[in-house]
Amino acid sequence: MKHRFLAAALLAALAAPVLAQSAGPMIQAPVPKEDLVPVAIDTSLGRIVVALDRGRAPVTTANFLHYVDTHRFDGQNFYRAMHVGDGGLIQGGITTDARKLFAAIAHEPTTQTGVHNVAGAISMANAGPGTAKADFFILLSDMPGLDANGPGGDANGFAAFGHVIEGMDVVKKIWSSPTSPTKGEGAMKGQMLEPQIRILKAARLDPGK
Repeated sequence: MKHRFLAAALLAALAAPVLAQSAGPMIQAPVPKEDLVPVAIDTSLGRIVVALDRGRAPVTTANFLHYVDTHRFDGQNFYRAMHVGDGGLIQGGITTDARKLFAAIAHEPTTQTGVHNVAGAISMANAGPGTAKADFFILLSDMPGLDANGPGGDANGFAAFGHVIEGMDVVKKIWSSPTSPTKGEGAMKGQMLEPQIRILKAARLDPGK
């Protein structure tokens, strides 16, 4: 599947107005409680540990954990390294067997979650809102254009749902790995890793959570 990097996303947050009594307190929306789930992604170049933000991005985190808990990332690959100046991103996911893919999930835009596409963030790739399945990317630099309503982007963007807490050196090794000058289509031409970097295993570090 091709994944775009200027996306579109559903922004539906309808809140009914609250009429407060003059003597009553102001009613404020609750702030999501931080609930981070650590996941280790062991690759042929070393370990990356990400903390998934289940409190602020519950749908996207649950989807990623579904793939982790069913071991569907094991044996897959990081297959893309995009260079933008001194930064960019690496992308991985399921490319060997479409039968390993679960149904696409609802989009959680950054304007809803408050989790942004900054250096170290992990986000879902998509081909439009509501199309994200298994492919994900990790950023090496701030890329605000990937946020919903980001500069040069669109109203939907890409759903960030956690950040790297260990192994950014491994992320950089993958990003610095050789790429094919001919593989890839459109904007992705020249960004395909050759050879691809194997994901040996992805697992929760605290299986009880």
